[in-house]
Amino acid sequence: MKPKVMVIDDLDSARSMVKRALSRTFDVYDFAGVAEALPALERAEFDCVVTDLRMPEIDGMEGLRRFKARIPDLPVVIVTAFAEVETAVEAMKAGAFDFLEKPFEDERLLGIVRRALDHVIGSPVDEEVAAIQAKVARLSQRERQVLTRLVEGQLNKTIAWELGISARTVEVYRAKLMTKMQASAFAELVRMALLAGDLEA
Repeated sequence: MKPKVMVIDDLDSARSMVKRALSRTFDVYDFAGVAEALPALERAEFDCVVTDLRMPEIDGMEGLRRFKARIPDLPVVIVTAFAEVETAVEAMKAGAFDFLEKPFEDERLLGIVRRALDHVIGSPVDEEVAAIQAKVARLSQRERQVLTRLVEGQLNKTIAWELGISARTVEVYRAKLMTKMQASAFAELVRMALLAGDLEA
């Protein structure tokens, strides 16, 4: 029996794209909004939710909170074309399993949903977190200091002032962090940093 995945997006084209990417592997049920998805969540057991962030009436962030209030262990993946560091941090702290920036490759989304399901089942070792922590361990102390402040949502000039360096130097560190952490987008860098835990330990 295939795992059941709930897909929520108010745009028909985006919803169809996500459904097509996941339907080969999972039983996918799609909804145009959180309001119509919530009753379905009550009626049936879903293994994972993939929801867009910006939607009318109830947005993905509020949907995340409502899903987690009903089923705390339900993995919720947030997808958005408008990734901002503050939003990524808020989503992860609210309990999102992952935060994915559009556009994305089908295999990347499939991989995230598979990891979400493994997490629920209870994999003995979270290999992704271990790999991220290994990358963080290879960062210099200054790089970890910059990364910590980026994740907090601080501006480059604020980070520069706090650390006694120039804003240009902060930009250089940011580029190095993207390369060393192998992050394809800034939102991914934020997600990885949050998963790693205490960056300055």
